[in-house]
Amino acid sequence: MHDDRQLIEERLQRALRERIRPAVYGAAVPLDIEVWHAPGEPVSPAEALAQTYEPAAIGLPWGPAWGTAWFKFSGQVPAEWAGREIEAVIDLGFSGGPGFSAEGLVHTTGGRPLKGLHPRQTYAPLSILGPDGTAAAAGDSIEFYVEAAANPEVLGDAGGFSPTTIGDKPEPGGKPIYQLTRADLAVFNAEVWDLILDLEALDGLQRELSLQEPRRREILRALSRSLDALDYEDVAKTAADARAQLTDVLSRPAHASAHQVSAVGHAHIDSAWLWPLRETRRKVARTVSNVATLAEEYPELVFAFSQAQQHAWVKENYPEVWERLKKAVAEGTIVPVGGMWVESDTNLPGGEALARQFVHGKRFFLDEYGIDTQEVWLPDSFGYTAALPQLVKLSGSKWFLTQKISWNKENKFPHHTFWWEGLDGTRIFTHFPPIDTYNSDLSGRELARAQRNFQENGAATRSLAPFGYGDGGGGPTREFVATARRVANLESSPRVTIESPTEFFSAAEEEYAEQAPVWSGELYLEIHRATYTSQAKTKQGNRRSEHLLREAELWSAAAVVAGKLDTYPYAELDRIWKAVLLNQFHDILPGSSISWVHREAEETYARLGAELEAIIAKAQQALAGDGSSSIVFNAAPHTRNGVAGLGAAVAAAAETPVSVANGVLDNGVIRVTIDERGLITSLYDVEAAREVIAPGAVGNLLQLHVDTPNQWDAWDVDSFYKNNVRDVTEVDSVDFSTVDGVATVVVKRSFNRSTVTQTLRLEPGAKRVDIETEMDWHEAEKFLKASYPVDVHADRSASETQFGHIFRPTHQNTSWDAAKFEIAAHRWVHVAEAGYGVAVVNDSTYGHDINRTARPDGGTTTTIRTSLIRAPRYPDPKTDQGVHTVNHALVVGAGIPEAISEGYRINLPERVVTGAEGVAPLVTIDNPNLVVEALKLADDQSGDVIVRLYESTGGRSRGTLTPSFATTSVTEVDLLERHLADRDLDGGVALDLRPFQILTLRLKRS
Repeated sequence: MHDDRQLIEERLQRALRERIRPAVYGAAVPLDIEVWHAPGEPVSPAEALAQTYEPAAIGLPWGPAWGTAWFKFSGQVPAEWAGREIEAVIDLGFSGGPGFSAEGLVHTTGGRPLKGLHPRQTYAPLSILGPDGTAAAAGDSIEFYVEAAANPEVLGDAGGFSPTTIGDKPEPGGKPIYQLTRADLAVFNAEVWDLILDLEALDGLQRELSLQEPRRREILRALSRSLDALDYEDVAKTAADARAQLTDVLSRPAHASAHQVSAVGHAHIDSAWLWPLRETRRKVARTVSNVATLAEEYPELVFAFSQAQQHAWVKENYPEVWERLKKAVAEGTIVPVGGMWVESDTNLPGGEALARQFVHGKRFFLDEYGIDTQEVWLPDSFGYTAALPQLVKLSGSKWFLTQKISWNKENKFPHHTFWWEGLDGTRIFTHFPPIDTYNSDLSGRELARAQRNFQENGAATRSLAPFGYGDGGGGPTREFVATARRVANLESSPRVTIESPTEFFSAAEEEYAEQAPVWSGELYLEIHRATYTSQAKTKQGNRRSEHLLREAELWSAAAVVAGKLDTYPYAELDRIWKAVLLNQFHDILPGSSISWVHREAEETYARLGAELEAIIAKAQQALAGDGSSSIVFNAAPHTRNGVAGLGAAVAAAAETPVSVANGVLDNGVIRVTIDERGLITSLYDVEAAREVIAPGAVGNLLQLHVDTPNQWDAWDVDSFYKNNVRDVTEVDSVDFSTVDGVATVVVKRSFNRSTVTQTLRLEPGAKRVDIETEMDWHEAEKFLKASYPVDVHADRSASETQFGHIFRPTHQNTSWDAAKFEIAAHRWVHVAEAGYGVAVVNDSTYGHDINRTARPDGGTTTTIRTSLIRAPRYPDPKTDQGVHTVNHALVVGAGIPEAISEGYRINLPERVVTGAEGVAPLVTIDNPNLVVEALKLADDQSGDVIVRLYESTGGRSRGTLTPSFATTSVTEVDLLERHLADRDLDGGVALDLRPFQILTLRLKRS
């Protein structure tokens, strides 16, 4: 037989495009149109419907970027259409894909939301267009409204990453960017629609089969016969005949050994990205309305809906949609998943913040639905911390799902179903869908890829496929669910069953748990490494908010327990935590959203900071009382300057003074030499009798790189950035002085369009150099780093992560090692050889690169570089322009314990309050390796004290926790403060923690 494959495939594509798809709708009558253009931000349906509407027509320009138009559509259904399927077809002028372009929400005349509209879902069935969302019939008059959102195409043509100002919050008076294209009542030709799905399902499948497979040729022949049976002049009349030619190839069952796909409806909705937070509220309402309406037609639909924040938005803003959502959850159609407040980034949030993601997320689902979610759902975050498995388990969950690791650039991840082992040894059953997308359309191409790609073939048989339009929401459509029916049991394709994530995980774990491989440590994403640095003010706001929340909880709890305050600020802290957690979403905190989002985040952090400062000041003043003494409050977990951790005391006298002479800063512990360029040429550790700065090198060297990644500008830094570097050694001035007993050097530099002022400080008795860097930054596509080359032979570095630290290689032995050319760390990084180490601590940065080089003298230089600031141009061309101040410290002779304590010190500076007395810590622990991360009153408002602590050094640690208040009992609880075990109380609580173990205790006050 001659090979006519290409001829048939091309014939089919043109027939679908030009003949068959246009025939889905038959007879049509236009709807009457009226419009009201909202003048600014979105308004409620009640307010919109009360406005005066103007007559409009097809072709009407509408919607300046980010604007809203409310359309009123009305008409009469022709009586002669009785017995036929009828739909309103509304095309708002879509120019892009679902979730990224104009979107609409259909409302009744009473303002009740009914169904979303987007570029692949332009219809509203007659079954919901009657009075108050009831069914209408032939001969009836209908009237409904559409709230149309003019979301611009920020992504640009083909994802070109071109700089654009369209992501700014708009000024009034913008030009319309869309035109209303269609508004009709039309007859829906279901047979034609079914034919399209038959043809697409088979064509997608056969294209994935090898050319030699008989099944591929059989499908091709059937497709050809189907087209032969179709009369292009009357597609609707002959569609049934065309479908009949496909019956045989569609009815053949899957092979007995076929892979099993659990398909779950999904709509990945970024809580902010190329749109602001306020738009996501509307996206969620549109998507939930779509799903609830679709489930009425397809009762087998199961939809996984993550992010408690998005559920909360529905409850707060759309009461009618909330009632539909609760009903769908109760019926099992919509399944809450994830157990987190948002799908957060996991590299950058602090330990307690990541714990609170689970606390607030799971508690919302428990309180509102009575559901204790079991799976953590993070398909799109930019890498996954090794702290997650323990936090997942302590939250009461047991499964984990991600998709993003399929984006790895250098190495293909070796597993799809596996046990993920965290830094403390906790393991959770994890799945990584081989379909390689969280927005599947269940096409033959995607299903075949899932079957081929599944790494566990031969040992396991199941994978999960989230299907539906996503990123900007939308969710599954009737086409997707109907396709699932067609491929449920189809020869050469996997078997497909629509079911919940819980059903999938339960079956997968039962089948494969004993054989599943183990992946230990972080899930490092080999792309999007610049998210550790982009949008510095957003990251700084997050870090500061986390530590202010720690202080507000600590001192408020101490004041209430001491009887100095009557009430603990439960409501205020709950609200503030949720706002901070929202901004940890994986496109906000990483710095990959539009300008509007990040400017709003900065405003939020400023407001929250002021509120938290007021809460802290009120509690501290109550504790200190009336007096004239200077009381030093130490919120860090370790004693410093004579003040106990978590306590307060009268300020101690200053230690031995420092000296400044001939460019040398000396406090008797370390000597720092600064040259005429303002660079550290020597850092001598007196006690260890060794030079810290590597021979021939200089410390605190600013290095400027050209930073032009191939794509994903705000997200990516490509390894070739290192090929173009400029050492910034020019200096405007270098001034030495002693300020309040502290040796100080102020270095001012100018380069390109930017200036940097650095203040280096050496305090009495300190084994560190503090470096404050103020940058007035006006660069484009540049990357600024600060370099610290030290004379230490280290083959690995330690980086603080949530509730512990992880080690990463400083060499590039393998492609996995080389891929980690930029790494994330929290408050500190540390390098060491046997007997000696150096740490760099920070108060608001995350990105680092750490490498080593061999010297001619035979020694090794290990260079720590901190990433200070970037200047990507997409999606926010103004990224990081302006003034920024960050703080670092170079700590010498430091082990891991010193790195930990110095990291807390720089993030929790001492506060001085004028008062009468100090404050005993609420709890003390006699082992500094056991670190208190949170101290607060219980969320149930019982007055119990909650202490969360962890083993910080990576070894087994024992100690005793002693409360300073009368305590009747102690229990071990999970993150949600639910009982796990009783603990003995004999004057104190005996502690015996494994490496990096997290322990939460509830202390009941007498």
